[in-house]
Amino acid sequence: MMSIVPPVRRKVALTAMVLSFGLLAACGGGVDDAPVDAAAADAASESAVTAAHHRGRSPVSLTLQKIGGYDGGVVGAAEITAYDARTRRLFVVNGANSTVDVLDLSNPAAPTLIDTLTVDDLGAGVNSVAVHEGKVALAVQANPKTAPGYVVLVDARTLQRINTAQVGALPDMLVFTPDGRYLLVANEGEPNSYNQPDSVDPEGSISVIRVHRNGRMRVETADFHAYIGKEDSLRAQGVRIFGPNANAAQDLEPEYITIDEDGRTAYVTLQENNAVAVVDIRRAKVAAIKPLGFKDHSVAGFGLDASDEDGGVDTNSGTPAIKIGPQPVKGLYMPDAIASFTARGRTYLVTANEGDAREYTGFAEETRVRAHCPALDPTVFGADAARLLFDSNLGRLRITATPNGGSAGKNDAGQCTDLYSFGSRSFTIWTTDLKRVFDSGEDFERKTTALPNVAFNASNDNNTPDGRSASKGPEPEGVVIGTFGARTFAFVGLERVGGVMVYDVTRPEAARYVTYLNTRDGVTGDRGPEGLHLIEARDSPNRKPLLVVGHETSGTTAIYQIDLAY
Repeated sequence: MMSIVPPVRRKVALTAMVLSFGLLAACGGGVDDAPVDAAAADAASESAVTAAHHRGRSPVSLTLQKIGGYDGGVVGAAEITAYDARTRRLFVVNGANSTVDVLDLSNPAAPTLIDTLTVDDLGAGVNSVAVHEGKVALAVQANPKTAPGYVVLVDARTLQRINTAQVGALPDMLVFTPDGRYLLVANEGEPNSYNQPDSVDPEGSISVIRVHRNGRMRVETADFHAYIGKEDSLRAQGVRIFGPNANAAQDLEPEYITIDEDGRTAYVTLQENNAVAVVDIRRAKVAAIKPLGFKDHSVAGFGLDASDEDGGVDTNSGTPAIKIGPQPVKGLYMPDAIASFTARGRTYLVTANEGDAREYTGFAEETRVRAHCPALDPTVFGADAARLLFDSNLGRLRITATPNGGSAGKNDAGQCTDLYSFGSRSFTIWTTDLKRVFDSGEDFERKTTALPNVAFNASNDNNTPDGRSASKGPEPEGVVIGTFGARTFAFVGLERVGGVMVYDVTRPEAARYVTYLNTRDGVTGDRGPEGLHLIEARDSPNRKPLLVVGHETSGTTAIYQIDLAY
């Protein structure tokens, strides 16, 4: 049976700050930090808005406001969330305690703790949670993490276990198909180290679980065995296979899953590999692996702030400054979260391009330009090759020492020929063939240059200006999709500087910035958004669409109301 910890009452933390933008605002619009009257913003009555939504009318504006929250009281107390409409309960992965907090969301302005679920008998703790019609699925990491993990089904009302099934190593994310017949699990299969006497590198895989009405689970595995021996071919296509002594099945690490509208195909990010796996759900088979390529930061509009010491000219002891612009750097997308939506009868994928380096005992790929490159190849970098190495330019930028296949990206003279940074500081829209149709470019850094509540490119655990400029910038991590009437929106969480960016993606090739909400205040407030979960109006306790954001660094769960005007 599921162990239940007695409920603990905690004080609700509520931040009233609202940052709003008009739906059709230009990408270069500034931040409006004036508080918005929620009642005035919602000119239409609750019933009228709901009726308009169901009639398929399109909103003419969208704003976000924080209406409630729950403070877990410690770092890591809020990560991934999932909501059960039948019980109006919110399930929050509490990484600090390796548990799941169950919150009563009947009043979204004041969530309250009901119970806490533990899985001590199975492993090290819960990594993810998903809900479908009263069934709560938990992804449980084993101890050690290299051993097979588990999926636990729990009844949302009784909080008792329904069933347990063994899956692959390090189950990191799980999701139901739209009809609830299948549950897919991304088994990341991280190693514990490389080249050590006790090194273990388990295989990555995707568990495809047939979930029956009575809770019985039949597990099949979509593995990467067919790609063993084809590592060179994968590398030639642009898939990063680079773990020391690892074959393809060990090296490919599933991170996050989205499922298409008909529930037949899944798209799985392979973050460290900079690729996406396509999975045939009914056959439980990996149908393809698609490389993502890179973003060219030298293109106008695709620039970045590459240094936290760029307040001087050609110096190694500069001060923080905001300098966003083109740089001769290639950004590996390396997405964390992925979502999907349909436009004009075609499925599109949306990725939050976080970036993630492998850092283990025995192998670490992350380095800085000046440490890795004794010189830059002047035939590639031109007349500026020497000065680019200064810390005020590219010297401090964190890059990979192994762009692909163990290559260091250097010529025979030891000069660097390519610089690949982690992530692209953006979100991207792709076709299902992984052809890029839109990228937000340098928007995220541009739109966070002058926030009243947090310094530019500050991290989630401090308010140091420019602190993350040399290291993935705002670091987009989570993304969810919401459709209201005939318009579709992407909500993207920025892990470091914080907050949620909203874009209208109704026309994927011409996605448009809408609004941004950040409810942190320096080193307090909601920091480190990890997981985003959208609750549709028809399922919402207050009949308004809600966005639930788990903030890992502050340990807070924020309830944002999505206000639509028609």
